[in-house]
Amino acid sequence: MTRPAAGAATRSAAGAARAAAALSSFAIFDIWNGRPSPIHALSVVALVSLVFAVRAARAGRIDRHRKIMRGLTLGALLIAGAFTLLPGRIMHAVVFGG
Repeated sequence: MTRPAAGAATRSAAGAARAAAALSSFAIFDIWNGRPSPIHALSVVALVSLVFAVRAARAGRIDRHRKIMRGLTLGALLIAGAFTLLPGRIMHAVVFGG
């Protein structure tokens, strides 16, 4: 595999991992007694964003593709990360003690 092909394969695998993570969240319903939680809304946003990112890349709009993918990454780190630190969560106790 040539270097550009290896990079494309890595990026495709990262995109597939993002999609798998978002899709897997739809199997989690024990947080709010069987009802969808805010994480499900984030998953929908992530999946729609991935579709737009792939369309942009295929249309040659690489700057748009990069912007969407960077937004997804930052959103995953900041928004989802913030949810893990809410009081009552395990990571809240790990980070802040208690």
